[in-house]
Amino acid sequence: MDNLKPIVEALLFASEKPLLFSRIKDVIGDKVSQANVRKCIDELNALYRSNGHSFSISEVAGGYQIRTLPEYHPYLKKLHEKRSEGILSNAALETLSIIAYKQPITRAEIDSIRGVDSSAIVRGLMEKKLIRITGRAEVPGRPLLHGTSNNFLELLGLSSLKDLPKIEEVQAGLPIGQPGRPAEAEAERAQTQAPKADTTVEAKEETTNI
Repeated sequence: MDNLKPIVEALLFASEKPLLFSRIKDVIGDKVSQANVRKCIDELNALYRSNGHSFSISEVAGGYQIRTLPEYHPYLKKLHEKRSEGILSNAALETLSIIAYKQPITRAEIDSIRGVDSSAIVRGLMEKKLIRITGRAEVPGRPLLHGTSNNFLELLGLSSLKDLPKIEEVQAGLPIGQPGRPAEAEAERAQTQAPKADTTVEAKEETTNI
């Protein structure tokens, strides 16, 4: 297909979410292959670089998405600073970090690590679709297990959970994820802390807003 590259580019520009290859195939037709789409994306990225564009195509949450380059994030942050204020509280970021690194994990285990009742925070993260139920633990009572969602991968600009940095890197403040995260995610990334390991504090009810 001679015009495959501009078609792929148009689909990516029009999509608000990372675009899966299966969806691209649904739109274009069965004749298109993933190798052809990958080639188009590589050529588009090479073109963007040679022309000095402020964006590139990244692999995010199992799909492809056009994202701005990291050096432009300070400007985007200012553009969206009002919208990005208070997206997640520090308690929510802490809980989300614990789930990301310890998943699958029960709420009781989260409470034990944080030393406080995290039920309200977990509900809030569920409502924001950043975490999901992954099953039930094989222990008495069969409590629910929690894990991160594709929305979480989008938030940090990660292709998969394998791209999560090591805890030591997070503690050292090294960048997380691929180039092109939205400004909101960059702002939240700066606040994210590694999971706490202290489990000696007696759990108490927490009322922090998410």
